Amino acid sequence: MTTLAPPPAPAAPEGRHRAVTRPGSRLGRLFTGAPDDPRWARPALWAVLVLATALYAWNITSLTGNSFYDAAVYSGTRSWKAFFFGALDAGSFITVDKPPFALWVMGLSARVFGYGNWQLALPTVAVGTGSVALLYRMVKRDFGAAAGVIAALALTLTPITVAIDRDTNPDPVLVFLMLLGAAALMRAVRTGRLLPLVWSGVAIGFAFNTKMMQAYLVLPVFLLVYLWAARLPLGRRVRNLAVATVALLVSSAWWMVVVDLIPASSRPYIGGSTDNTVWDLVIGYNGFGRILGASSSVGSQGNGASFGGSSGLYRMFNEIMGGQISWLIPFAVIALVGGLVLCGRAPRTDARRAGLLLWGGWFVLHYLTFALAEGTFHPYYVTAMAPGIAALAGAGGVLLHRALREGSAVRWAWVLPLAVAATTLWAVVLLRRVSGEGTGYTVAAVVAGVAGTAAVAGLLAGRLLGRRRLLGVAAVAAVVALLAGPTAYSLSAATTTSANGTNPTAGPSTGGGMGGAGGMGGGQRPGGAESDGRSARQPPAAGGPGGTESDEDAQAGAGAGAAGLGGGGDTQVSSGMVTYLKKHQDGATWLVAVATDQTAAQLILESGQPVISMGGWSGSDEAMTLAKLKSLVAAGKLHYLVISGGGQGTGTEISTWVKQHGTAVSAYSGLYRLNASDAG
Repeated sequence: MTTLAPPPAPAAPEGRHRAVTRPGSRLGRLFTGAPDDPRWARPALWAVLVLATALYAWNITSLTGNSFYDAAVYSGTRSWKAFFFGALDAGSFITVDKPPFALWVMGLSARVFGYGNWQLALPTVAVGTGSVALLYRMVKRDFGAAAGVIAALALTLTPITVAIDRDTNPDPVLVFLMLLGAAALMRAVRTGRLLPLVWSGVAIGFAFNTKMMQAYLVLPVFLLVYLWAARLPLGRRVRNLAVATVALLVSSAWWMVVVDLIPASSRPYIGGSTDNTVWDLVIGYNGFGRILGASSSVGSQGNGASFGGSSGLYRMFNEIMGGQISWLIPFAVIALVGGLVLCGRAPRTDARRAGLLLWGGWFVLHYLTFALAEGTFHPYYVTAMAPGIAALAGAGGVLLHRALREGSAVRWAWVLPLAVAATTLWAVVLLRRVSGEGTGYTVAAVVAGVAGTAAVAGLLAGRLLGRRRLLGVAAVAAVVALLAGPTAYSLSAATTTSANGTNPTAGPSTGGGMGGAGGMGGGQRPGGAESDGRSARQPPAAGGPGGTESDEDAQAGAGAGAAGLGGGGDTQVSSGMVTYLKKHQDGATWLVAVATDQTAAQLILESGQPVISMGGWSGSDEAMTLAKLKSLVAAGKLHYLVISGGGQGTGTEISTWVKQHGTAVSAYSGLYRLNASDAG
């Protein structure tokens, strides 16, 4: 069995005092690193962090993001009630279909700095770069500086991570919180102390309040790593896990419990649920519905194949997903197996084996879940898998390189070259799929092929000839070969501002994934209240039930250019309609009621006013009932409603009643005016 040198020791054991240092020396180490670090380590880390920040924040003032979450953040800046519940609209009629922690983070940024493109993107850029720094620290501690730098660089250049860190989806916050939980877990494993394990549970609890059940994917591996490797007797390990579980449950459930205890009449409808409870959202739409493709939740309709391809073990390698996440998977698998073999009969508490189990379990659990999920699946979900792949590439790669350089067994002369060759070959296959999409991908294929060939030849020759310098040069060539393809995709994601905010991807547009530069943009930011130059607004002409309303302002606005706001069916929600609705809002709380979240979100961003989504994301939520509609109309809180061609999302009963009692606005198909007298 090949034996490896132990990893670099930490600067000082946990719980002990370090030697007295000169004033300012700790601040200096922020830039120069610990005394026992290689002199190149800290400058290399800073270079990677600068690269990550540049990729994630390039042209940040023009990033549009996901209009669905953008609208909810905007609404939260207008109302603390909407902020707490994560409501889509400032009137708090319906929530988004996720818990609100990520919205809180972006909302606080918007409240401090003002609402705008960079203010919403700033938190996701910050947590994205923070995840890179955190991964470096974790991998470096157990496997050395070289492994940490490689892992940080691999995470930085993961294409789907670049795409999502430039968006306003909650996933960057989710990944950062999961990494915080992993860091606390590993501290608990090394020290045997309870408090870090409790903080690990709290971090995952906040991750749950970011994206619900997806945060729990890492819990099985956290449990096994702690039970196996913690420096404590088994009884104390079990006791500590029980305490940490309580912390996990409290930090996970507090918001859900508070919201579900509030009477439904005093809070928004829970978007995506079937019974207006957060609990149903947890186990349905954001739980088993994602995995099984069917549950009691209305939101679990469809298998999501149009976003990430058909479910199956090959999903991560298909034409949609391959360029987003699969580049380093062959290397990560070989590195994981090889690294565990190299750990051999190390003690139970061996830090390197615990690290490999953590990152290997992280990768495997995410891979199987995402590959086999039959529910709604978006490519950007797999950014949560990227830390595991990157850590295995760094840690396992360094272990295999050390075995190649120092090991006596002949078999280790072939493992690292094989891993580099297989991964390079896959990179060339991926790049040839898009060879006609731009010169950059062709150049990347050439660089990967040449550097990969040189790396394999250099590794074999260096081992045969005993030339350590050649082995070092070959290792650098291997890094270039393995990251050339991801770099090309990442640069594409970083240099476009027309990314699909709802389903962001990197690289060339893939039809099934709706990604790349060809996707839809997010909604425009609110332009603030408009003034029509009048001291008072005149109400539209009254009409009887089913009558037709005519107004010169409506006629003037009908010709205004459309803002790309789809109303569903044959209804065109245009900028002209927005202007008309604002002019005739007449003190109502909500500007208009529409069928779905997408239309409502874009109207909120266009108008700056609360808009009701009657049917949630899919149009199938039962958020609006006829009784509730009559109550809002009678109270003067809502005057306008859009009925799409087929009445989708509004219900046949509501559509029929509105058409019978409302006054159609002739200039805008599907738009109806409702007065208090209509609800009598």
